[in-house]
Amino acid sequence: MPVSHAEEGYITADGRQIGGTLMELRNITLRFGGVVAIKDISFDIRDGEIRAIIGPNGAGKSSMLNVISGFYIPTEGEVYFKKVKRGPMKPYEVARLGIARTFQNIALFDGMSVLDNIMTGRLTMMKSGLLSQAFWYGAAAREEYAHREKVERIIDFLEIQNIRKTPVGRLPYGLKKRVELARALAAEPKLLLLDEPMAGMNVEEKEDMSRFILDLNDEFSTTICLIEHDMGVVMDLSDRVVVMDYGRKIGDGTPDEVRNNQDVIDAYLGVAHD
Repeated sequence: MPVSHAEEGYITADGRQIGGTLMELRNITLRFGGVVAIKDISFDIRDGEIRAIIGPNGAGKSSMLNVISGFYIPTEGEVYFKKVKRGPMKPYEVARLGIARTFQNIALFDGMSVLDNIMTGRLTMMKSGLLSQAFWYGAAAREEYAHREKVERIIDFLEIQNIRKTPVGRLPYGLKKRVELARALAAEPKLLLLDEPMAGMNVEEKEDMSRFILDLNDEFSTTICLIEHDMGVVMDLSDRVVVMDYGRKIGDGTPDEVRNNQDVIDAYLGVAHD
């Protein structure tokens, strides 16, 4: 939790140095016809922090994550990444910019192995042409070896060595979520977006995923923005929390500030979370 703030960052209670603004969302409004999914919301994401977006079902959290990822273009407002205003972008342009994500509903290739699924996260970094890749010769072979080496490090980090050659379709739900995280990490993101990473998991799987999220933030200096309904997880993991309700922002601050915010208690928490 932040204890000391500055214009270009802050220091957390556990002594971590959080940098300046990595992404800033200014007065974001998103409409779908006559439905307002997001209404005039502004907040920032600082370099190196774990930023959570919470709120009841239908609050607009996934819509906001889609704005951050570039999938939705806001009706009004501006998005800045590394202090540069971001316009409409194609998915591969967003990936090259340094933004990767996981999904609430797992989006993997069930017939492919764990290793091959994770390798797809490297596609935007591959320079060899299609023909040389097909023959797997010379520069193309050397390039793939280099990418596989990085993928193997991620496999070791997430402790999935024993399933690396297993088709994803055969894996239990919790391991599929870990493979999806691995694929996102393979893109070497500066900003990692996690859409309900704990959804559907048992207690042990949640503890493992929480540990991996903390470790990748610490060891890889990856900035993380996540949506999550498990308030225990949110309060334990997050440096700062944005709270949404019916498309509006009703709270923004440290976990302690949010759990003691009366508007947040009334709309979502019900009681202060211990």
